Amino acid sequence: MNRILIVAREPEVVEAVRQSFGDPYSLEVAKSPDGLWSLGRHRRFDYLFVDLRLLGAGALVDGRPDFGPALQTLRDNFPGAHVVVMSPQEMIREVVSAVRFGASDYLTYPIDPSEVHHVKESIEQSLRMQSELQYLRDTFWQEDSLELVRTNSPLMRKVFGKVRSVAPTRSTVLLVGETGTGKGVLAKLIHRHSNRKSRPFVSVHCGAIPDTLLESELFGHEKGAFTGAVRRKLGKFEIADGGTIFLDEVGTITGPAQIKMLQILQDRLMQRVGGEKSIEVDVRIIAATNSDLMRMVKESRFRQDLYYRLNVFPIEIPALRERAEDIELFAELFLERMNKAYGKNIRSVHPDVLEAFEQYSWPGNIREMENLIERAYILEASPMLTPEGFPSDLFSFDGRGERSAPDLRLSLSEARRRAVERTEREYLRELLASNKGRINLSAQGAGITTRQLHKLMTKYRLNKQDFK
Repeated sequence: MNRILIVAREPEVVEAVRQSFGDPYSLEVAKSPDGLWSLGRHRRFDYLFVDLRLLGAGALVDGRPDFGPALQTLRDNFPGAHVVVMSPQEMIREVVSAVRFGASDYLTYPIDPSEVHHVKESIEQSLRMQSELQYLRDTFWQEDSLELVRTNSPLMRKVFGKVRSVAPTRSTVLLVGETGTGKGVLAKLIHRHSNRKSRPFVSVHCGAIPDTLLESELFGHEKGAFTGAVRRKLGKFEIADGGTIFLDEVGTITGPAQIKMLQILQDRLMQRVGGEKSIEVDVRIIAATNSDLMRMVKESRFRQDLYYRLNVFPIEIPALRERAEDIELFAELFLERMNKAYGKNIRSVHPDVLEAFEQYSWPGNIREMENLIERAYILEASPMLTPEGFPSDLFSFDGRGERSAPDLRLSLSEARRRAVERTEREYLRELLASNKGRINLSAQGAGITTRQLHKLMTKYRLNKQDFK
């Protein structure tokens, strides 16, 4: 049951809050600071809706009252409660500052029940996300992997769920996805959370090794096995003994190498090139491909028995265009990494760039995005990555029109959601531009409250300063 305390004198405020809590709740009202502190001594509350004017301000800061000390006292006396401050519209700067001092959210008068409900939903969503992160931190993911498993994409949540299931086992994993989708990162994640994590992780890009050398690289060779073999060489499988070997682009390996790999998967035995002795190896195989291995089997370019041995636990990694919800997360991640590497302090990405990112098809996926951001980062002299640092065709109307064709792999609801967000973002950009960033005029033009406009601007990373 939600326990709510309202600190306000107006009965319409109480009624607006009452209408917004559909679940069972207990509601108390205090009309003065004395009543607030009195109730706080005897009861625990989940939500506090507090008129900022009743808290009492401290000394003036830059000519405006400072509510920081009062909010600190409130947090000390109501630990664990979610504080929502309320104020008249003319005190919007003070109420926004209150959020910076620790309030969970704010409302402006007159109080709209739908706005109260929205605030409640935002707080509950934040709690769910914090609980999920803490659950992951406590139960499975290593601390240094939490950054990698952040996602807003339902498709990637399924992928990480599969990783959690298979990582502790010894099963062979086949990662399937386009180039640049992060197959190597996922392979390391699986190894990092397996019982082999203290043993070697050996990565082999099969497509980058000449056919004549592939067998020697994978399985090693004996001295004199071929011209130039002046000494014995250990192969990657021997080096990875007890650990994990990651075979990237496994569809490119030759027929003889496929036979030897099949022997390892079946019997855990291998022979060096030119050798006669069978060597036992204990290696977990994670393979990856951007090819259709089943079609290669039908075309007799890949052994069917090897395919079934590799395809024990397949994980399909979605392309970046299928997980547009994560584009902003990736942008923040790359900026953070580059700030550490290059010593700049670029804090954000221009909304026009993010919009272009979301509509671009990303043929090179995450790797392409990182390269584009790095190039723009090097060129940028301001605290924000601006469109000038990116290729002009990223913003071309012809390209955009072509890229915005319906993606039939999406469900209807997901396609509708993305279309609505694109329309909202473009509408707000044009509206703010026409009003030169003035919030009141823009809110009136949109037929919404200034609070609703602020929330939408936060959602779409729109800053009124960019439109002045």
